Amino acid sequence: MIHVRVLFAPLLALALTLTALPARAEVDIKEVTTPGGIEAWLVEEHSLPFVALELRFRGGTSLDAEGKRGAVSLMTALLEEGSGDLDSRGFARAAEELAAEFSYNASDDAVSVSARFLTETRDEAIDLLRASIADPAFNPQAVERVRAQIVSILQSDLKDPDEIVRNAFGKLVFGDHPYGSPENGTIESVGALTREDLEAAHKAVFARDRVYVSAVGDITEDELATLIDDLLGDLPETGAPLPGEADVNLPGGVQVVDYDTPQSAVIFGQPGLERDDPDFFAAYVLNHIIGGGGFSSRLMTEVRQTRGLTYGIYSYLSLKDNAQTWIGSVSSANDRVAEAIEVIRDQWASVKENGVTAEELEDAKTYITGAYPLRFDGNGPIADIAVGMQVDGLSKDYIATRNDKMNAVTLEDVNRVARERLDPDKLTFVVVGQPEGLNSTIN
Repeated sequence: MIHVRVLFAPLLALALTLTALPARAEVDIKEVTTPGGIEAWLVEEHSLPFVALELRFRGGTSLDAEGKRGAVSLMTALLEEGSGDLDSRGFARAAEELAAEFSYNASDDAVSVSARFLTETRDEAIDLLRASIADPAFNPQAVERVRAQIVSILQSDLKDPDEIVRNAFGKLVFGDHPYGSPENGTIESVGALTREDLEAAHKAVFARDRVYVSAVGDITEDELATLIDDLLGDLPETGAPLPGEADVNLPGGVQVVDYDTPQSAVIFGQPGLERDDPDFFAAYVLNHIIGGGGFSSRLMTEVRQTRGLTYGIYSYLSLKDNAQTWIGSVSSANDRVAEAIEVIRDQWASVKENGVTAEELEDAKTYITGAYPLRFDGNGPIADIAVGMQVDGLSKDYIATRNDKMNAVTLEDVNRVARERLDPDKLTFVVVGQPEGLNSTIN
């Protein structure tokens, strides 16, 4: 994942701090459709002259053309490196003079653009942002400098057990799908990318048929509609075809990747479920009990606290656009990792067979529902949540109803989902290290 940020002016820093909203503030989302046909969500908040704007372009690094892995990541990292007549320093200086902040991020399923700007410099900030999105310079010197930075990251990743296991797990589970290779590409693929490849990646990503928009702050519906058309109206209607579903391979068993390190890194997983599955909320609560609840989770209790096999272990529901998995991670000394894996398997099977307790369920729901309002601690986080809801296909009243749906989960629901969804036979482990007493059962 490549993440770049430009500017943090003192005035904007103050605005970001002061616009934090009460934890339980009402979030009134308005739907806006621009004259150009682009849809957006808006939360008006006029207490300070400041706006947070979020854009998501669906597809992300999965839109890399065949043989061009890393093109979208490199292209995204170059968006702050100048546009039109501005080089990277000129672009940064212009943003600073406007007290504006821009950031760009490329991940598996989306390219994200975030903007924070003041009302009085809104037009100028949008002009600058538009130039970075629609007309990046891709200056040769900037390309080579940023390429070298990414290659340095990739070289470091080759020596990082956590990155090695992440890449090995992706390759095993997702195969030839883009999810099966590193988002940033390889040293060889990034080294071979040309300006033409970057221009093609830009054309693939930035199109109106895949953009989602949210804004929070000192702006009206009409003003936002005009702003969005000014910002995005010149983009092409369509981009590259979006990738299809991944063929998820989780056969069960262990794959060992030999690497000289005193501590083995492990990722494990089984099939997951869709975000709109009727069992999603029960599965979310169940995962919190198993491995998502920090020190209160079953895995943390059994693997760390009872046996001292690790400093930390966790699990989560991974909801990629084109693959759903139930993932976990742990690290343990080479001479103890086999025991850690056995405990994980035992817990997976135990919860499937015996379920969880009423106390565990109530504790999980109390934490999950209590933590949720704390996410809405400012214009920026609210804009980020709102655009994520659009990408996930959620209705604008989800914020108001989400905790009700969590609270509606019953013990019967959770234990039925445990019986039906947990699959110890398909629980697949990838281990990077030199684990004692543990051999590959997966080729």
